[in-house]
Amino acid sequence: MASLIQAYLKNDPAARSGLEVLLLYPGVKALGLHRVAHRLHRWGVPFVPRAISEFSRWITGIEIHPGARIGKRLVIDHGMGIVIGETAEIGDDCVIYHGVTLGGVANVRAKRHPTLGDRVLIGTGATLLGDIHIGNDSRVGANSLILADVPPATTVTGVHRGVASEKGNPSK
Repeated sequence: MASLIQAYLKNDPAARSGLEVLLLYPGVKALGLHRVAHRLHRWGVPFVPRAISEFSRWITGIEIHPGARIGKRLVIDHGMGIVIGETAEIGDDCVIYHGVTLGGVANVRAKRHPTLGDRVLIGTGATLLGDIHIGNDSRVGANSLILADVPPATTVTGVHRGVASEKGNPSK
């Protein structure tokens, strides 16, 4: 917990103290409740993990499915309106701003949500859809729509469908 609080203090210039972050930041509450729900989900406990997830959404405005895998020191800044789907995976030391969706596009029981590498920053209002990979140290601009993989150490903005081939067809 101490390293998470330090991550908030490092990434949010408005954070005044560790106690303030611990008690007043919705992302910290959402992550704490997610850790409990995720563990119960992995153990195969029915109903309770989703109930915890719904309670967390109700008090924080942040919806994280109990099946989502989240690394260490995720900073959720403001948080309202964030949706993280069931098969999403988030690496270590990522920052996600409010209004972000890590959503699926397939109606199947398979990997259908994005995977974020380590040290990824997702700007306000960005939507990432499908089984895509966002490489380590990448940044996604505010209000972007990401539908294809993003290479490591890359900044993308706007609508990202991937790299076009010579014939103009999407590469993926």
